[in-house]
This record gives sequence, structure tokens and C-alpha cells, in this order.
Amino acid sequence: MTERAGILAPEPLESRGLADCVVVVTPRSFGTHDAGLRDELERSVHEVRYYPGPLTAVELAGAVADADGLLAGLDDVNADVFEHASRLRIVARYGVGADRVDLEAATRHGVTVTITPGANANAVAEMTIALLFAAARRLVSAHDRVNRGEWPTVKGGEVSGRVLGLIGLGRIGSLVAVKARALGLGVIAYDPFVATEQASACGATLVDLETLAAEADFLSLHAPLTDETRGIVGRRLVERLKPGAVLVNTARGELVDEEALLWGLDQGPLAAAALDVLAVEPPPPGHPLLGRQDVLVTPHMAAHSPEAETAMGRAALDELLAVLSGREPRFPVVPTARSGT
Repeated sequence: MTERAGILAPEPLESRGLADCVVVVTPRSFGTHDAGLRDELERSVHEVRYYPGPLTAVELAGAVADADGLLAGLDDVNADVFEHASRLRIVARYGVGADRVDLEAATRHGVTVTITPGANANAVAEMTIALLFAAARRLVSAHDRVNRGEWPTVKGGEVSGRVLGLIGLGRIGSLVAVKARALGLGVIAYDPFVATEQASACGATLVDLETLAAEADFLSLHAPLTDETRGIVGRRLVERLKPGAVLVNTARGELVDEEALLWGLDQGPLAAAALDVLAVEPPPPGHPLLGRQDVLVTPHMAAHSPEAETAMGRAALDELLAVLSGREPRFPVVPTARSGT
């Protein structure tokens, strides 16, 4: 505490040293494959509190009320959370997306928000290719029928010589493009923020969204969730898809209008969908995309390989400790207040 005019005032945040800090950690897998990450964090700060997430905003507001740092997973970090966390200085996201963090509220409250770009890129790219093969060769349906005592003739399609269309050509999309080219697929992509030279470097050809829909045998999503991309796979795009097309989504469930997806499967051109993400997770019982032979749903697992979880944990921890130590982070989405931006 400091004294001003005879009145005890809260200690300025800048004067709180790293060893005085309280940190809340919500990702269940943080440090699972490398216990040294937890050890380092616990040695560095005054107290670490583990709250297995993802947490709702109400749960999180209580958890971080007196915390200086939050190492966050897929928690709902909304404006109310920031209102209840007067000491909070950093939200270090354990992952590449910050769409579950209210960035405007973070800016108003002077809270730095960071991400871990690239840490899980290969894991997600490999999962994308796995889902593409599973959908093309109808692996899950064949597995289920064998378990029921059948021994069916299942005819799936080959991927070599076909066209993969990517919405989003960032770190993950570019890796998917490279892997797909090695498998003999042609690759086209829609990304208004990527230059032709960057696309060519990973073997992709940039096209507009309508051309992508018309030419892609497989459509794979790798865009961040923004106001512009929310529902980008809607009825209008689905209607324009190539007959027999397959949708793969390892990005964000909200990129897809699920009613349009169901229409595309039941009445439109879609042959199948492989989804690692849904708009609501976990899905409620009776969700219309569950239990279908033409839809494969996995539990948002693309980023969760031991290698990716360790890399995300390392990067998130480095960002957290940097800000709490008064240093600049490497990957800020909302910069530190002292940067003047």
C-alpha cells in the first residue's frame, strides 16, 4: 500500500513485482506433457490457481477478481470479467484465436491480450488432412458397420487429382496447402489479406469466393472468427458448391451457418462434412449434426497434440511472465498500455 495525504491507497500495478503476482490458469492441458512449465510458473509468482476450464464469464469473474494474470483457454472473457478484475494486467491466450476475449473491454481496462501464433499450426493442419481422408474414404461409417457385425463393401473416393479449396491462408492454411500438394491435390484459396506471391510459395492459387465454391471438391476453413467471417459458409455459398463436395472445419464453428450446412447435406450439393468445431460446444443432446452417416464430428481436438500443447504452453507462459515482469510481449493482440498504441 502507498500513502497519499494520509490516506492508504492501492499499490500501483506497476510496482507489483513478479513474485507478488497471483495467476489463474484454466487450460486443462497446460503443463501436462511438460511439468516444467507448471514448475516454472509456480516458482516465478506468489500464487497459481488452477481452474479447469473452459469457464463461463460468471465463473471466470470470480476466479480472477484478485488475479494479476490469466492464462486462458476457451473461456468467455467478456466485459464483466474485466470489470471484476481490477488487478488484471494480462490475458495470455493458450492458442491462436482471441475471439472469446472482449478486446475492446481489455483495451479500456489497460489489459494486455496475447496469443500463441504458430504453436499449434502443424497439429491443426495434420488434423485437417486426417478429416479430409476420413470423409473421403468414409472411414467412420465403415468402422461403425464392422462393429455392428457387418462386413460391407464401402467405396470411398481418392483425393489425389482433386481440388482442395481453402478459406484462409494464414499459418495453418498454408501448411495444409503444402501437405495437400504433396498428396497430389490441386489447391486454390480465398484470402483477401494474402498476396499472390505468398499463396504461390505454399502451392496455392488465389481465387474469389464464388470460384472457390464452384471448383473445390473439398472446402476447408482456416479463417479467424470476425464480423466479416461469421457465417461465411452460408446458404448462398453452399448453393454454389460443386456437387459431391466435402466440407472440413477445424477453425471455428461460427464460420458455418449450420442450417445451411444441413440443407446442403439433405437437399444441396454436399456429400459429407467433417467438423472439429461447432457453433455450440459441447453440442446439446439431439443436435441435428450428430448421429448422421454423412457427418463426422470430433470434440475440438485438432490443436491438442502433446507437441502442440507443450508449444502453446511455453509461448503463453513466456508472454504472461514478460508482461508481469514489465517487459513487452512478443505476440500482443491488445498491446501493453505503455506502448502507446
